[in-house]
Amino acid sequence: VQLQASGGGLVQAGDSLRLSCAASGRPIGNYAMGWFRQAPGKEREFVSAINFIGGRTYYADSVKGRFTISRDDAKNTAYLQMNNLKPEDTAVYYCAAYTSGNYYLRDPKMYNYWGQGTQVTVSS
Repeated sequence: VQLQASGGGLVQAGDSLRLSCAASGRPIGNYAMGWFRQAPGKEREFVSAINFIGGRTYYADSVKGRFTISRDDAKNTAYLQMNNLKPEDTAVYYCAAYTSGNYYLRDPKMYNYWGQGTQVTVSS
C-alpha cells in the first residue's frame, strides 16, 4: 500500500484544514487508518484513528472536539478535518495503515504502511 498525505499548509490560529490520505496499491477497506504527528524535537504522537469495523474513531485528548477523522473506502482515502487549529498543532502529519487488525490503534508500531507526511504550521 502506498499512502500519499496532502492538505497541509500555513494557517492562522482558529483556522481549519482538511488533510487527505490517498491510498494506492490495495483497497484500504479492511485496514484501520491512523494519523500521527511529529513536531521538531519531539516524538511522533498519535492524533486519531478509525477502524474498519463500524468506523469507530479514536482521538488524542489534545485534539478531541476539534479534529474529525473519516474515511471514504470507495475513494480509498482517509481524511482528517482539523478545526480551531492552535499553534501547538504545528507538526508534520503522517497517515498510516494498520493491516493486521483493530487493536492498539494509538501505537505507531502497529501500523504497517506510512505516508510521507504533510506539514501543518499554525501561526498565533
